[in-house]
Amino acid sequence: MIITHVCADGYKNLSGADIYPHEKMNILWGDNAQGKTNFIEAVWLMTGCRSFRGTRDRDFIGFDKDKASISLEFKESFRPQKIDFEVKKSSVKDKCIALNGVKVPLLSRLFGNLKCVVFTPEDLALAKGSPDNRRSFIDLSASQLKKSFVYALNKYDVLLSQRNALIKDIAFGRADKSMLDVWDVQLAKTGAYISVIRNTYCNNLNSYTESLYNKITDGNETLKLYYQSTIYKRLEGRTDHEGELFEIYLQKLRSGADDDIRAGYTLCGIHRDDVCATINGLPVREFGSQGQQRSTALAMKIAQAKIIKDQTGEAPVMLLDDVLSELDTGRQRFILENIEGMQVFITCCDRRVIGNSDGKIFSVKGGTVTELKG
Repeated sequence: MIITHVCADGYKNLSGADIYPHEKMNILWGDNAQGKTNFIEAVWLMTGCRSFRGTRDRDFIGFDKDKASISLEFKESFRPQKIDFEVKKSSVKDKCIALNGVKVPLLSRLFGNLKCVVFTPEDLALAKGSPDNRRSFIDLSASQLKKSFVYALNKYDVLLSQRNALIKDIAFGRADKSMLDVWDVQLAKTGAYISVIRNTYCNNLNSYTESLYNKITDGNETLKLYYQSTIYKRLEGRTDHEGELFEIYLQKLRSGADDDIRAGYTLCGIHRDDVCATINGLPVREFGSQGQQRSTALAMKIAQAKIIKDQTGEAPVMLLDDVLSELDTGRQRFILENIEGMQVFITCCDRRVIGNSDGKIFSVKGGTVTELKG
């Protein structure tokens, strides 16, 4: 998968950015607060995902601009494609989005067309951060391979919200406990399915990360990843999400109803699960050094890209936002060696971090992106 052309104007501080990227390496170089990350974020939005910086829709548009527009062309094995996006300050909710000239109602409907992996300094804390971050990582990664998984995740969020609202009503005497059953059944069906997909992906991820981490440490340490469920004691080899796994999930919800009512929310389920990492048998989150935690995060992100490439036949576009400057020379080299064969966009303040490589260098200053010749 190769991005061939990107235009961005009015997106935050970007002004008339218009580039034809190299099919391999693209370095976005400049001082801080000049627009490098804004450019990476604009590309990421065209995947149909939410901003990795948590940017709200109304903040897409620059302070002195009336609208923001992004146009991105890319090619894959089957055909060239084009995504157009525009949002006006006067009507932020009414976005104009098109895929190959066909109108699309929501940005999220673009998901699955342009496949990218974004890696930010915040991702280096993936191994030691909250379970929510690791769940989000697994859910996004699995969704890139199985688009229908997105709908299951969205359905679960809605069901969980409705069940939690009912729990509060029961606690205040406004509803009867028996009303929980209709939500329990639906939540158990969806949760069991999500558990199976997550566990399957984690097992696959583990096989990649174990090998990658082995390279980082020259075989001196062994990394293991596994899915930790609050519902199931064991998921290994299980795929019967409509059978016994559903029944186990349902029984867990029913037996925990009184505790949920006292707490005011649903205490267990896939929304409380985690992805755990161990090095030589010890949990990375509690006992790993900063170097071990960062190496674990590196292995997880690179594994995400390699899995996409191996399972879809399309190498994703790698978006590295100021990651290399946070790492030592050995880990910098590890990343660059393991993203060969992928198109890469790297932001940096010091282009010497990259060394000599085939590709293009773009200067980013005051929201303007300029290709440097020679």
